[in-house]
Amino acid sequence: MRTVALGPEQRTEALAGMSERELDVLVIGGGIVGAGTALDAVTRGLSTGLLEARDWASGTSSRSSKLIHGGLRYLEMLDFGLVREALKERGLLLDRIAPHLVRPVPFLYPLKHRAWERVYAGTGVAMYDLMARSSGRTGGLPHHRHLSRRGALRVAPALKKDALVGALQYYDAQMDDARYVATLVRTAAGFGAHVANRARVTEFLREGERVVGVRVRDLEENGTYEVRAKQVVNATGVWTDDTQAMIAERGQFHVRASKGIHLVVPKDRIHSATGLILRTETSVLFVIPWGRHWIIGTTDTAWDLDKAHPAASSADIDYLLDHINAVLAVPLTRDDVEGVYAGLRPLLAGESDATSKLSREHTVAHPVPGLVVVAGGKYTTYRVMAKDAVDAAVHGLDQRVAACCTEEVRLAGAEGFHALWNARARLATRVGLHEARVEHLLRRYGSLTEELLDLIAGDPRLGEPLPAADDYLKAEIVYACSHEGARHLEDVLTRRTRISIETFDRGTRSAHECAELMGGVLGWTPDQVEREVEHYRKRVEAERESQLQPDDQTADAARLGAPDTVPL
Repeated sequence: MRTVALGPEQRTEALAGMSERELDVLVIGGGIVGAGTALDAVTRGLSTGLLEARDWASGTSSRSSKLIHGGLRYLEMLDFGLVREALKERGLLLDRIAPHLVRPVPFLYPLKHRAWERVYAGTGVAMYDLMARSSGRTGGLPHHRHLSRRGALRVAPALKKDALVGALQYYDAQMDDARYVATLVRTAAGFGAHVANRARVTEFLREGERVVGVRVRDLEENGTYEVRAKQVVNATGVWTDDTQAMIAERGQFHVRASKGIHLVVPKDRIHSATGLILRTETSVLFVIPWGRHWIIGTTDTAWDLDKAHPAASSADIDYLLDHINAVLAVPLTRDDVEGVYAGLRPLLAGESDATSKLSREHTVAHPVPGLVVVAGGKYTTYRVMAKDAVDAAVHGLDQRVAACCTEEVRLAGAEGFHALWNARARLATRVGLHEARVEHLLRRYGSLTEELLDLIAGDPRLGEPLPAADDYLKAEIVYACSHEGARHLEDVLTRRTRISIETFDRGTRSAHECAELMGGVLGWTPDQVEREVEHYRKRVEAERESQLQPDDQTADAARLGAPDTVPL
């Protein structure tokens, strides 16, 4: 695989390349499943295209709990097959596919009842570990352990003494979900896939009953393309039903959206050396380590309003604060919350009215000739979903196609990562950065860090941290546009970095400097820079306003007060 940049020129070339000749497979939807499907298809030797209407991972795939896990709670539902599959995938991602992006994270499960709960929960966690080992892929994660109350409070002093009688500690894994998708897209492009974001499918092309391609509007240049393909894969997540409606065919299944919100608070607000997992009335609540922060989530409520910008209401925020404060010795307040984000789970409808009980299994269907639909599932099992989608597409191709090989394909930045990590102190000395800075880059870019260091060597000012978001270097902003397909300020502040949820100002203090850095790559005029900054500020204002509203309807109305796109 060659490593390719996803800058403005490459995007234009990709759209032109897709329209010049018929593809074997065209994937619609640039989230985790769509990106994974594109990589699966292109690594089987198929000519492949990938289209995303907004930014890579701009929907569900940038708004998750950022966990790669087997789904411990699914054991309680006796969904052993899903857990076993997810644990195998977790091990693959840790060991081989993306060791630079996926890393272990510990969780403490407080026990509230003596004897029976330790046996019950301990059996579940032991089974979780055993299933991981039986899959042949543990990812090197430590075995679970039992703790007394004193031992639990030693690793998590933030907990109230009367909130537990003991605890279990086990390990799962985590990643930056949006960064993972961007890297997946770039990996697919490296194998020859044509990939373009900000390219909206407006119509399916038909020849009789058969789907033979799509009509695409380039939202950046306002042009229109026809892209023809032998097989089209609809991987649009919570938009699946909307996309299916474009072919005027009744779907074989429906996708319902469940809203989950998360809070981000500074690390010093919760004194703990481990993450937490707490049982709630309907599900579980995670407190997840996230650099110099904690992520607290999530909720699970039905959502049938705007899918592009799901809004967190005041009631959602109170729900999370109330539940976490029930176990914290020093409670959190609204003033402790740096960031809030809301995402939608795509759940297969039909099993139950309660969204928390809807299936997390995935489904692949062939509703009409030339069209495959894939929906449902979990982030952790994206690779299996992609394999199944391409397998279905292959049935419609009049040619022999190789089997899936993505179990062996390392993502861009994985090759050589461990060697660079071991040499990080020497690397830091060579480039004149603090070792902690180099560690930060390696955990986000792996061996592609060398490309950022080349940018800094060419312009030493890019080695400086952003003044209002000093976890990130200026080079990362430039790199997001020149190599990772970022087209707008929101792309950089909310997905290529996490400045929008990791600072109390939600990124507004960094906005102008970031826009100027981006403008140098994207050719923005001073007026375009100002438009991007103003658009982002209005977005933040609308989000803040929505989070003061009492319910979903008023929160949704407030969030929609900001325009969806930057004016051309």
